[in-house]
Amino acid sequence: MEKIDKRSRILEAATKLFAQLGYEGASTRQIAKEAGANMAMINYYFGSKEGVFMEIMTQKIQSFKEELDSINKDNLTGMEKLLRVAEGYAVRILSNHSFHRMMQRELLLSQRPEMFIKVKDAKAGNLLIFENIISTGIADGSFRRVDVRMLIATVMSTISNVALSPSQIISGTSLDINNKKDRKVITEQLIAYLKDLIITFLTPQK
Repeated sequence: MEKIDKRSRILEAATKLFAQLGYEGASTRQIAKEAGANMAMINYYFGSKEGVFMEIMTQKIQSFKEELDSINKDNLTGMEKLLRVAEGYAVRILSNHSFHRMMQRELLLSQRPEMFIKVKDAKAGNLLIFENIISTGIADGSFRRVDVRMLIATVMSTISNVALSPSQIISGTSLDINNKKDRKVITEQLIAYLKDLIITFLTPQK
């Protein structure tokens, strides 16, 4: 139990520091200090800073996969499943927008090929579940025929864009994505837009 607690504290500290300082900016020494641990513990549990980062990403991706699997197995219509997936993804990304920004930078730069490939492959697995929900809806006639992957890219890039460049939608308002209450408002606005977009785009034309 103590090992699990120490391990969890290291992951929590690393997530916070990666979000604040970026992957390069956060050192193992800083992570150890923030977690109330020591360098030896980080090496013992994760091997390196990259190991810590990969464990964080693995947990996040696995957690979302479990959420997707649960939604996919529920007795819901294709539209209900898709809307829940979009909402769940929006909530996840915006509630961790700083970490998402750091992660996107890592993926874009591709400075660590092994890390890049592992994260990319894991994300691709989750996208297959997303794709299956839409393809099944098209096959049974509840959705109109669309370019499935382009739709997924549209939904995911919209969510990511709000997290990465919130000024595009909050300019001229007093909203601040770093403020918890304001972030809730922004997230609700985003979810409402995505639901409207998906329903309008996928509903078969009469």
